[in-house]
Amino acid sequence: MAEPRLRLLTRQGCHLCETAATELARIGAEAGLEPEAVDVDADPELQAEFGDRVPVVLLDGREHSYFSVDVPRLRRDLGLS
Repeated sequence: MAEPRLRLLTRQGCHLCETAATELARIGAEAGLEPEAVDVDADPELQAEFGDRVPVVLLDGREHSYFSVDVPRLRRDLGLS
């Protein structure tokens, strides 16, 4: 099974993560994609790498943006603009 194109690294109780999830769901729907949310605190490797700067948006397995969704760039990279 292929890795999802859009992933959101998040954690419980993170208000920035909730905002990013809403934006990512909207943009993902426009692109026909369903973002996958991953709790960094459930994976020690993810927590070590990304834990201090969630939310993190991954596009095709690579870091795309963090703390907020870079909407114009993401739309461009998904071919939506």
